[in-house]
Amino acid sequence: MTPAEYGAELRRLHLDDELLQVVNVWDVVSATTVAALPETRALATASHSIAALFGYPDGEHIPADLMLDMVGRIARAVDLPVSADLEAGYGNPGETIRRAIGEGIVGANLEDRLEPLADAVAAVRAAVAAADAEGVPFALNARTDAWLRGGDRRSEDRTADAIERGRAYLDAGATCVFVPGNFGDDVVAELVDGIGWRRVSVIGLPDVPRPERLAELGVARISYGPTTQRVALGALQDLAAMLYAGGVPPRGIRPLN
Repeated sequence: MTPAEYGAELRRLHLDDELLQVVNVWDVVSATTVAALPETRALATASHSIAALFGYPDGEHIPADLMLDMVGRIARAVDLPVSADLEAGYGNPGETIRRAIGEGIVGANLEDRLEPLADAVAAVRAAVAAADAEGVPFALNARTDAWLRGGDRRSEDRTADAIERGRAYLDAGATCVFVPGNFGDDVVAELVDGIGWRRVSVIGLPDVPRPERLAELGVARISYGPTTQRVALGALQDLAAMLYAGGVPPRGIRPLN
C-alpha cells in the first residue's frame, strides 16, 4: 500500500462503526510481534516506552530525531498503518508531523498538556496543515490532558473541559480526541455525547470499560500506552528472579525474535 492508502485506511478505522483497538509498541521486534496477530489492524507507538528504551524519561526529553527514527523503523517493518505518539510536537508540531509522514507514519497523538486553548488549537491546525501539504490522509488523535492533569478538580469540571477542548480540536481538523484517564461508563458516555460518536479515544486502565462496552458507548479507539512495555518488562524481571533462584527456562518458549 502507498502512504496515502495507509493513511486513508487508518482514518477509516478511526471513524468506522467498529472500535479500533491498538496495542502499543516501542521497537521493531515488539511491532512485528503484535503485527503478526490476525486481529491487528493498525499499530500505535508509545512515546513513554520509546523514551524508556533509550534511557530517557517521558515528556519530550528524548531528542526528536531519535523518536522519529524509531517510529520510522517501526512503520517500515510492518505492512500496516502506524500511528505515532509524538507527545506535544517537540516544539514544532507542523514540522514534526511533516517529518513523521516522511518516515511512513500516517497518524499521530498530539497532546495539549493543558496549554491555553488558543495555543493548543493552533498546534492542531499546524499539524493538520502539514499533513494536508504532504497529500497524505492523516489520523490526528488530538489528546487533551483535562482528565489526566485535572488534579483535585471535580469530575464534572474535568469532563466539561475535555469536551470544550475536544470540540475545538475537531473543528481545527483533528480526526478524533484522546482523553486519557481512569474513569467508568458515566464519564465515557458524557465524553461521547459532548464530543461526538466515534470521535473519542481512550486508554485502557483498570476502571475504563472493556472494549465491547466501549464500542456500545460509541468510542472510536482504545490504546494502552506504556502498559504493554511494563508487562513485558515485568515478565523479564520475573524470569530473571526465577533463574537466580535456581530455576530453568520453561519449555515451549515461542521464538518471536
